Amino acid sequence: MFTTLEPADGQTQPTLPAVNSTCDDAPHGRLTTTVPRELVHRAAVAEVFLTGMCRPAEDRFHVTAQLPRGHSFFTPIAGTHYDPMIICETIRQVGSYVAHQAFEVPLGHQFLLWSLDYTTAPEHLLIGDTPAGVDLDVVCAEVRMRGTQLQALRYQVTMRHGETVLATGDVGYTVASPAVYRRLRAGHLDQRPIPSLPSAPLQPAQVGRYSPFDVVLAAAPQQPGADATWQLRYDTRHPVLFDHLGDHLPGMVLLEAARQAAVALTPAPAVLPASVTSTYQRYAEFGSPLWIHAERTGPARVRVTGVQSGEEVFEALVGTARLETVPYDMTA
Repeated sequence: MFTTLEPADGQTQPTLPAVNSTCDDAPHGRLTTTVPRELVHRAAVAEVFLTGMCRPAEDRFHVTAQLPRGHSFFTPIAGTHYDPMIICETIRQVGSYVAHQAFEVPLGHQFLLWSLDYTTAPEHLLIGDTPAGVDLDVVCAEVRMRGTQLQALRYQVTMRHGETVLATGDVGYTVASPAVYRRLRAGHLDQRPIPSLPSAPLQPAQVGRYSPFDVVLAAAPQQPGADATWQLRYDTRHPVLFDHLGDHLPGMVLLEAARQAAVALTPAPAVLPASVTSTYQRYAEFGSPLWIHAERTGPARVRVTGVQSGEEVFEALVGTARLETVPYDMTA
């Protein structure tokens, strides 16, 4: 039904700091560390972008984060602009953090993603001389509880750098206890992560990446009704796409496939995946080919679907923006 935003295996519940309702004593200048990695479902500390949170109202949160100037996977586009996918990942981390920190969802519960949308302002994504400290205003648009337990959450995010809006986001997910998740995934929980490395991967430059290790699309027979079809490829050793291993393909891999498909269909030296509207219908399983179909629906919009075993797994509408590469001024 969904892709799961799962915590890394072997993690234990940390001691949670109290949520600060005043939002007065945590300016960016005093932030010196990230939040616990367990609370954003990351195994590597380097992949944690959030730095804190306070709660100005029952259904609102103010979250702080830092965007690194460089990253091993979310590399700068054209050498000048943040990759919107790092903003997408930051917005995703908000959902896990709010659930654990404010709604007291225990670690070990699974987060079943059913939609993730973001829209960026490309003209405001220029990388500065220092890492960008950003503020995320979070509104819980829909909260479903069963007693004291969070069952589902839909939240909306506005990300700012100073007074400038960098991006907005809208994410929805359902929470499943370990017992419920075992029932949902009966027959799959013991499935071992299997890499899929079909021959003829696309070249990194075709999909906006620098390393062949980061390419998730391989050539495939073209299908009627699509401008292009590829087979999903992935190496489970990838430290970002597979920050930790689970019983099915992570949602980040599917989003990256949509991003790369849109870039591949947008001929330009540098392409930003400026916006994404995505929905998830079922789990993407290891061990079975997953086909990525893409079609242009406008001059700057690409519809991407993932199909496995004849059933649609996800759909994403990707809006693109083209950038002119900026030569480095050696005299500056």
